[in-house]
Amino acid sequence: MCGRYVVSQNADDLAEEFGVDRIDVRERLEPDWNVAPSKQVYAVVTRPDRGAAEEDEPRRRLTTVRWGLVPSWAKDPSIGNRLINARVETAAEKPAFRRAFAARRCLVPAEGFYEWRGEKKGKKQPFFIHPRDGMLAMAGLYEIWRDPTRSDDDPEAFRWTMVILTTDAVDELGEIHDRMPMLVEQERWQAWLDPDNSDSSELMDLLAPAVPGVLDVYPVSTEVNKATNNGPHLLEPVEL
Repeated sequence: MCGRYVVSQNADDLAEEFGVDRIDVRERLEPDWNVAPSKQVYAVVTRPDRGAAEEDEPRRRLTTVRWGLVPSWAKDPSIGNRLINARVETAAEKPAFRRAFAARRCLVPAEGFYEWRGEKKGKKQPFFIHPRDGMLAMAGLYEIWRDPTRSDDDPEAFRWTMVILTTDAVDELGEIHDRMPMLVEQERWQAWLDPDNSDSSELMDLLAPAVPGVLDVYPVSTEVNKATNNGPHLLEPVEL
């Protein structure tokens, strides 16, 4: 699974990195070296402007979403606490994810992610996994949940949430954890974000697993284990 990751870049840098047309955020997020589920995070989506004419092209934008997907049909938003990852093998068919997979896909920017090795009852050892150059574009799905307790003009009436797609881990990564995030390479961003593309087979072909050789892996402090700990020191390598 992907349970924590790192994004220390600001919105302007991410907008340039991901070629967005518009930064569409209510508030800019602070650098975060220990992004955990339920936090507000940056995501790249392609959507038409609100009130745009039908013939207007959707635009790529950087927005904020909450990590933990709440399906549009959910009665209770707390379901998002459990839906932080989606198995790519079944996401196109699962009721919680299939609508989003068909039309609401996103990129989740990350400088790297953490995985843990060890027994659940013991003190698990975190590892930081990151690209040698540039950013990761993790494959995600997003949903917009309407809060029935709020009026339409309430800024909190529509809750944007996301889930990260995962697959079986391979090679060295598989020795740390059995799942890892799916990635989208830059030349495939446009096709993945295209809301008019709902061909599940074609969409699956756009995804790539995170693989050793492209990514570096090293152990970091167990401070990462506590979600409230934060700061660039969390990325410092440790001796095992």
